[in-house]
Amino acid sequence: VVLADGRTITTGDQPRQAVGPDLTQLFVGSEGTLGIVTGVRLRAHPRPDHVAKAAYGFGSFEAGLDAMRRIMRRGATPAVLRLYDAVESERNHETTGTNDLLVLDEGEPGLVDAGMAVVAEECADASPLDVGLVDHWLGKRNDVAALEALISRGFVVDTMEVTGRWADLPAIYAAATAAIADVEGTLVASAHQSHSYGDGGCLYFTFAAQVDADDREDYYRRVWDAGTRAVLRTGGSLSHHHGVGLNRARFTAEALGGAFDVLAATKAALDPHGILNPGKLGLASPFGEPAWP
Repeated sequence: VVLADGRTITTGDQPRQAVGPDLTQLFVGSEGTLGIVTGVRLRAHPRPDHVAKAAYGFGSFEAGLDAMRRIMRRGATPAVLRLYDAVESERNHETTGTNDLLVLDEGEPGLVDAGMAVVAEECADASPLDVGLVDHWLGKRNDVAALEALISRGFVVDTMEVTGRWADLPAIYAAATAAIADVEGTLVASAHQSHSYGDGGCLYFTFAAQVDADDREDYYRRVWDAGTRAVLRTGGSLSHHHGVGLNRARFTAEALGGAFDVLAATKAALDPHGILNPGKLGLASPFGEPAWP
């Protein structure tokens, strides 16, 4: 990492260590406001030689979330564990009235098969679906052509990804989709659960709207205000993996609470002149307010 004063430092580089706080994490996710990351060391894994897939349909999004929680609690960690609400299930898979859970794991056969057995047990009350849905996701997971087609026709389309504890995810889902849908101009608000952890997961919201060209920027700000505040009010985080940048910067202090002062003090200590990526993460900039938002 190159610091604001020109020094280069190296952090981490050990499997685990207890020498004060984890300085690597100080810079990872700081979006260049505390230092510029110029090199990283990554962990490599052998290419897996065994793959298993499954798909299930749940009667409600909440029921699917609870099955995912039980799977993770028991120690199974599939490489893919994705739950789509009924809107996204129909849009992506052409299923009707189900909340589709896609599962894929890969690696050592014994570990994979044991994990998939746990999945099958916890999804016993759901309806089995064609595993071809998993193959469809693999082939289309990076294809945004459908969203781009809407944008090119003048629709406002975006995604919002957050995290929450398992106990809070149903309320976060209900509150955020309702808040987004209530913003005038919104056509659809939906979500899927994309990443799972022992204590919670990531909800990935998608919304589309049709408003006059002159009103698009105002709508965009209002829908982000509504969705984000609904998430924070029900116990969710500000972001899972897209970061903060400028669009979410106005919510950073609210999301971090008293910890925001610690972030600001760290910024002042490492970059007293505010030259590193000014205006990001909601931190004060000596160069004035950013143009957006």
